[in-house]
Amino acid sequence: MAAVFGRRLRRGAVTTAVAAAAVAALAASQAPGVTDVPRDERAGASGATPPAEDSATGNSPYYTDLPPLNTPVPPTGAPSGGTDEAEAGLPATVLDAYKKAEASLATSKPGCNLPWQLLAAIGKVESGQARGGRVDANGTTLTPILGPVLNGNGFAKITDTDNGAYDNDTTHDRAVGPMQFIPSTWDTWAQDGNADGKKDPNNVYDAALAAGRYLCASDRDLSVEGDLHKAILSYNHSTAYLNTVLSWLEYYRKGTHEVPDGKGILPDDRSDTPGASPSPSPTPGASGSPSTKPSKPGGKPSGPGSGGGSGSPSPSTPPSGGGSESPDPTPTPSPTDRVASLEDAGTGKLSATAGDAFAARVAVRTESASGSSVAKAKVKFAIVGDTDARFPGGATSATVTTSATGKATAPVLKAGEKTGEFTVRATVVGRSLPGLDYTATVGARQADALARTSDKALTCEPGKEFADQVEVKATYKGAAADRVAASATMIKSAANPTANDKGPYFKDADGKPVRTLKTLKTDANGMLKLPKMYADDAAGTYLLRISTAGGATLTVELKVAAAATAPAA
Repeated sequence: MAAVFGRRLRRGAVTTAVAAAAVAALAASQAPGVTDVPRDERAGASGATPPAEDSATGNSPYYTDLPPLNTPVPPTGAPSGGTDEAEAGLPATVLDAYKKAEASLATSKPGCNLPWQLLAAIGKVESGQARGGRVDANGTTLTPILGPVLNGNGFAKITDTDNGAYDNDTTHDRAVGPMQFIPSTWDTWAQDGNADGKKDPNNVYDAALAAGRYLCASDRDLSVEGDLHKAILSYNHSTAYLNTVLSWLEYYRKGTHEVPDGKGILPDDRSDTPGASPSPSPTPGASGSPSTKPSKPGGKPSGPGSGGGSGSPSPSTPPSGGGSESPDPTPTPSPTDRVASLEDAGTGKLSATAGDAFAARVAVRTESASGSSVAKAKVKFAIVGDTDARFPGGATSATVTTSATGKATAPVLKAGEKTGEFTVRATVVGRSLPGLDYTATVGARQADALARTSDKALTCEPGKEFADQVEVKATYKGAAADRVAASATMIKSAANPTANDKGPYFKDADGKPVRTLKTLKTDANGMLKLPKMYADDAAGTYLLRISTAGGATLTVELKVAAAATAPAA
């Protein structure tokens, strides 16, 4: 590495817009299999007295490599093999993760205008692009990347917040992964960038998407210089850090190319190397990088890399462009940003009879990455499918704000007249998280009993019309069963419910005999009055069977007989 870096930018000889660089100092870990740095490069190797613990990153040593002066990719787009072009080479999987994060945020946070090159710049400073792209096919680092132990010995003191789940340390926290999130920050901003069902800070897809969401917090528009600076400063409260990230951002914007995983250039120069000189100031009038000079560190631990990633001191000189620019406070995530998943909160079976209200209501709970409830998030409930079921007011959707326990309950849903299944979908407003789908079923109106409204015998002479029409009342659980589908059939016998081919009949619209009616329906009071009936020439006793949805049946006796002859005088 020395031969490579020896041909690069020499401090004090800057002629373009390149400012201070601070690449993540990845400190030693005692856990097996964890990425380590050489013993002589660990924090405190220079023998310097540790600063106060309120520095942004614990004032740990940091890499001072600067971007090359030349345009990274020749006009032909093909790297020539020189050092400048080699620096522009980004490991394939890491580059893919940055671009996928940009695409995701273009959909979920379109107003943020996050460029993937910003993620690449921060990834360079925080971990040297995941240690030169030492990741597997899924984007997970081959060994965990851990920052120094934040025990107050030369760094900020942050006691354990994750029970060692991310950093294998149950006493103090350490920054974790290629984007160097401290555990408490990861807990808030964790993402599943590669859709494998996990949120792993050592996975470059997850970490890149989480970093993007963090940078986009507070409704920032990163195409606006002020918001861009605030976003970077919120990641690490150091003007030197801002300068470095801006330098790499400008460099990557000029062009990059893909290199195989594990073949990326690793950072080399460090701030604790004896004789290291201050970072240069840019040429007056150059764009893209504010000027800086070393000064006393300040600020408090916060942001993804606080205390563990860059370890850069915080200069007091503000960025160029006039005025003082103080570090943007670590963004307080909105309830929407804090939501990591949507969970069911005890929704019962969604079923109702046509026209009735559903007894159960959809209930969900919003949770953070740690599983805690998120209050004041907005959840949208939408009716999806071919149905006329509606929320109050005839609405097909409703938005509900979660309670203090993170719970949102949909308004009462009322079934329409269409039977069958449809979906009630719950989603978090303003997020692209997976929603929850609930199947709702609307059953036909039912009756469990039928009774005639009169007990008068139904008789008719052959070839004539019955004097009385059949009228029945349908009930369900003792109440009138309104608008229940029904049918009426002249059956052959009590044991044979098929339609008869003789005896009484109804007439269709053309006046032709029919012995089955299928499209009947009770009225609002559960009443059903059948059309007029007629008798053919076949005398006898016949049966009429009336059936409804829900299983109610009634069999009515019909008699066809010649009129009685009066006795002779």
